[in-house]
Amino acid sequence: MTDVNQLLDQAKKDPEFLKEYEALEEEFSLASALISARAQADMTQQDVAEKMATSQSYIAKLEGGAVSPTMKALRRYADATGSRLKIVFEPSSPH
Repeated sequence: MTDVNQLLDQAKKDPEFLKEYEALEEEFSLASALISARAQADMTQQDVAEKMATSQSYIAKLEGGAVSPTMKALRRYADATGSRLKIVFEPSSPH
């Protein structure tokens, strides 16, 4: 069986794929952070939805990148998962 990371590493050798992949890096990063916060809180999407007084499908859309969350939504998600929201800006390239 081929590991997903091996497939990704192979795909990244294609310059076109790599360009598109890097363009989506922020979205992947946000989705990963949301899912990690929920996992660390040992919660399901339904658990988070109930704490946020929203639907499980909205949580799935947040975590899947199908919607762009507002700051208010991110704060509510953090509160629901017992997390602290922290936004960091990093240099895109060394100067």
